[in-house]
Amino acid sequence: MKSPVVASRQSWFARNRMALLTVAIVGAYAAFIEWFWGWSSILAQWAAVGALPIMTALILLTGTYFLRTWRIYDYFPQETAGRFQALFRVTQVHNLLNIMLPFRAGETSFPLLMRTEFGIPLTRGTSALLVMRLLDLHALLAAAGIGFAIASTHKLIVWLLWIAFLLLPVGAFAARKSLVRLAARLLPSKLQQFVAEIENGLPANAPAFARAWAMTVINWLVKVLVLAWALRLMGVLPMAASFGGALGGELSSVLPVHAPGGVGTYPAGITAGAVAFGSSGEATAIAALAQASINAHLLIVVSALTGTAISLPFGRRRKV
Repeated sequence: MKSPVVASRQSWFARNRMALLTVAIVGAYAAFIEWFWGWSSILAQWAAVGALPIMTALILLTGTYFLRTWRIYDYFPQETAGRFQALFRVTQVHNLLNIMLPFRAGETSFPLLMRTEFGIPLTRGTSALLVMRLLDLHALLAAAGIGFAIASTHKLIVWLLWIAFLLLPVGAFAARKSLVRLAARLLPSKLQQFVAEIENGLPANAPAFARAWAMTVINWLVKVLVLAWALRLMGVLPMAASFGGALGGELSSVLPVHAPGGVGTYPAGITAGAVAFGSSGEATAIAALAQASINAHLLIVVSALTGTAISLPFGRRRKV
């Protein structure tokens, strides 16, 4: 029989295993950067860019978190009315967990936090998150499609395909009732309540959907352009490669395969995206691109920590 002390230690490790794994991987990543490039070399690139551009990029990236919060605020107008600050704190905690935990494990915190803070059912919060993540992925893929359309030799066909892809969410929303009825007929009776909650998690009407879609596009447009600008300042050429690098990094952050803190996967996404959009494949160019991708990743992590620090004073509403 295990002693209470041993059982308590095992329970603590079980509760904190994901956090411990994240710390271990981030620590190993920091050690690898020191061994391969040296932190002095990485930070010298920041120094070469200058404090003002870095602060500007950080402010703009942090500002996108307020836009994300507004999207959710508008998505749940009755439940979150008058509590934007509390919702901002929830979204920042969710965002930080999503960045730091592997394999999208941080996503599970959103419906839990929304239920705890605002009393929103888990299935409704989960379905709303699914809709928003699909819109996020669609916006990023549509942005990537612009680059491929510009580079294509069959511009008319590719642009027509891009427009059709761009309008996919509109068609899906217009057909939502038919899709929900089909799901209700195909699924067993035990899941009928789940189907109803999924329907409740969709935008209430066309204007609400249009606002969610517009805020998604604006949010990702700002974030990708800021990252592209930062990569350009760090020497990623041509500008199309900076844009592709920003898209590649952000696509890596919304796909299921995601390392703790984005360690490795986010810089790899930036490198792959930049090369796909015209960055040189020579050894020296790849080495410079690798350093720039690490610094861009650090910028994302610092902006997430900044947003979380801003949200910390906005604690939960005290019950009377």
